[in-house]
Amino acid sequence: MAVAHTYAPPRRLPRLKLRAFEPWLYLAPAVTVLLMWTYVPLLQAFELSFYEWNMLPRSQPRYVGLDNYVNLLTLPDMKRAVVNTILYTTGLLPLSVGVPLVIAILTSDLRGPMRNIYRAIIFVPMIVAPIVAAIVWRWLLNEDHGLVNALLQHVGFNAIGFLRDPQIALWTLVWITGWKLIGFSTLLFAAADSAINPTYFEAARMDGASRWQVLRDIRLPLLSPTILLLTMMTFLFGAQWSFVYINALTGGGPLGSTTNVYYLMWEYGFMTMSAGWSTAAGILVFTVLGVVSLGCLASMKRLAVYDD
Repeated sequence: MAVAHTYAPPRRLPRLKLRAFEPWLYLAPAVTVLLMWTYVPLLQAFELSFYEWNMLPRSQPRYVGLDNYVNLLTLPDMKRAVVNTILYTTGLLPLSVGVPLVIAILTSDLRGPMRNIYRAIIFVPMIVAPIVAAIVWRWLLNEDHGLVNALLQHVGFNAIGFLRDPQIALWTLVWITGWKLIGFSTLLFAAADSAINPTYFEAARMDGASRWQVLRDIRLPLLSPTILLLTMMTFLFGAQWSFVYINALTGGGPLGSTTNVYYLMWEYGFMTMSAGWSTAAGILVFTVLGVVSLGCLASMKRLAVYDD
């Protein structure tokens, strides 16, 4: 006599558990890449900052404790680089935030082909490769036969050593870096401005608000998230954006007037082969910028106005 067997379906995890676990499956590739390419190297750099090593394959790292940090904090070169980094950052703020904001507001009423033409023209510097831009500016600012000095001499001024004068060289690099950023920031402001609900402007004009009052009470507050975002980006990346131009145009000179902490890290790591000093400087910069970024994020939460 045959025995009847009943079908038993396979056991499945409760649906709620699957739904709770599913997002982590989608995040796993990105988290893995982030860990392998960001946080693991960061931890390795932190460990290396306590060692002295010239990166030669046959040499062994020698543990020196906090000596790398102590030496860096007492070096005159590091102090000068820190001051220059602050100057780079503060000098870039008008070019990366102020000027683009003014341009975006003044051109907000453009319509038709003129709007696209102006956006294309102002964005051109952003798509030029940094090293190409550096070569072009080196030719334009040459003290002997550069176009800028030729124009200055034509109107009666003496030639200026834009890249040779220690008093001017840093601000020349600030201008070149800012020139590259103006188009990018302007487009961000233009996009944020076009996203503002136009009924706010219409209601304000019906109430008799002037153009300045609309700008002050509606447009600028609603642009505050973009203003604060670009300000934070300038604080965090401004000096880093200048690295290519320092390396290509001045090499940190004249007399160390254009060096900054990023260029100093590169010199320690790849010129003098002092891996410990380079990584220690990187950890210090990472720590300081981490504190700055937390302050910027807190300011954005408190000061930014959103259209809810």
